[in-house]
Amino acid sequence: MSTTEKAPHSARTVPPRGERIADWADGRLGIYQFRFLIRKVFPDHWTFMFGEIALYSFIVLLITGVWLTMFFDPSMTETVYNGSHVPLQGIPMSQAYASTIKISFDVRGGLFIRQLHHWSALVMIAALMIHTLRHFLTGSFRRPREVNWLIGFVILVLVTLEGFVGYSLPDDLLSGTGLRIAEGVTLAIPLVGTYLTLFLFGGEYPGHDVIPRFYSFHILLIPGIVLALVAVHLIYVFYHKHTQFRGPGRTENNVVGQPLMPVYTAKAGGFFFLVFGVLALLAGIAQINPVWTYGPYRADQISQGSQPDWYMGFLEGALRAMPAWEFVVPGGYTVNMGVLLPAVILPTVMMAVWALWPFLEAWVTGDKREHHLLDRPREAPARTAFCCAFVALYLVLFFGGANDVLAERFHLSLNTITWTVRIGVFVVPALTYVITRRICLGLQLRDRDKLLHGRETGRIKRLPHGEFAEVHAPLDRDQEYTLLSRQLPEILPAPAPADDGVPNPDARKEMLRHRLSHWLHGGQTAQPTVEELRHALEHGHSPNGHSSNGDASSNGHSSNGHASSNGHGQAAVEGREPDREVH
Repeated sequence: MSTTEKAPHSARTVPPRGERIADWADGRLGIYQFRFLIRKVFPDHWTFMFGEIALYSFIVLLITGVWLTMFFDPSMTETVYNGSHVPLQGIPMSQAYASTIKISFDVRGGLFIRQLHHWSALVMIAALMIHTLRHFLTGSFRRPREVNWLIGFVILVLVTLEGFVGYSLPDDLLSGTGLRIAEGVTLAIPLVGTYLTLFLFGGEYPGHDVIPRFYSFHILLIPGIVLALVAVHLIYVFYHKHTQFRGPGRTENNVVGQPLMPVYTAKAGGFFFLVFGVLALLAGIAQINPVWTYGPYRADQISQGSQPDWYMGFLEGALRAMPAWEFVVPGGYTVNMGVLLPAVILPTVMMAVWALWPFLEAWVTGDKREHHLLDRPREAPARTAFCCAFVALYLVLFFGGANDVLAERFHLSLNTITWTVRIGVFVVPALTYVITRRICLGLQLRDRDKLLHGRETGRIKRLPHGEFAEVHAPLDRDQEYTLLSRQLPEILPAPAPADDGVPNPDARKEMLRHRLSHWLHGGQTAQPTVEELRHALEHGHSPNGHSSNGDASSNGHSSNGHASSNGHGQAAVEGREPDREVH
């Protein structure tokens, strides 16, 4: 018989201090209930790092932005500069420009923080664009992530506007030229252009309201919205679980990766400091936006080679390539198509197509399933080709925004470059689409060939009868599983004909969906059938590179003991792994 006695209070062990703190926090915050978040699994792939780069750059932007607000004066009041930068002494300028010069030359570490802030903005926008392209090319925008796709798209647009607004705050000659262009674009919008100009600029530009208003947008309104959207975006990532590429053990119902704590957190923390270090290195050694060389903004001056930050280059190129077309509507109103079409209509259409693509693709395919496994870009040739054509259009306009610089550096005619851009807007995206789609289809054929014949090794063998053939090696298990698990999307059928003389009321819509579905998924390479795979194993190659029928195999080996890659004969064929066989 045994009894249980309560130990005296003096004999009890005191829990560690960390445990006591955790218990105290759990009693007030319920932190132990977040255990499922701590064990949240994240897959590991190099393409996922672009979203992290954007997030970490945003953190650096917030830190450096708070520091800069302590020294920047967002005022358009005119003053005469008497600071330490001698070339600008005695020149009239705004308080905004004078405070920017003071931060650059008179505040300890000011130039470094300014450049760190600017580089972080450029890197964040670049990372967001690549992150968006990755989502588009892999099809991660499909159900149930359509809303999160829209949130990410809005974040990209807002961050781009935030960069332009912040770039305009110093009131130097370069940024002032950009603001003058922005005012002209706003005025070109029919009906509401003058009201928007009054709201943004407070009247005619330059005035006394534009910099203070943009400053409020830059440090309060836009960052607050972006911060809230980033939080919602990350919550959706947790809620929907992370997407992953196909592979062994990976299905639509699980996630294969590493837990949030401690592995992923340690890797993410180290990556944050790596990104921070690279940005700091850029800020320290690579000069950017030297406002003191441009001088203060004056409406009667402009510098040669004035270029905006790269993310606004496509808009500049569209404006430079567009001819000066305008017409007068009844009532005496002039519509300036030379500004309205390239700077308002074209960007709006581009953004609308990009934002609404998930819904368009879902409507075309009729796919209502949830997708947690990603596509490889080659597996969606039309989507990949469209994306590359979109990027090609962006790049043509981007280089068009530097037509004066290209003309000067390469000693070319400015008009020749402008006309090249005008033609390239139509030709380059079309060629890019055709070439990209053919490359994707070729890669699909290559994947099929790998499944049937293995991969090329670069080794040449001479067969007993004198023929030279290249040795093919079998694919590894992971790659073979990835290629075999691809599902070929189905094309919607053509609309049904009239039933007993009654026309189909949805015939036009169904025909449109059929044609779009054929464009989106048609012409792809089918997966090898079971018979083809069995024939390849029996007459082509086995895992050790031998043929099993005694004849010369497609990979350069035979099973009679000759031309063997490992010096063994028939025994190697008989020892073929059973799970390689097709059932």
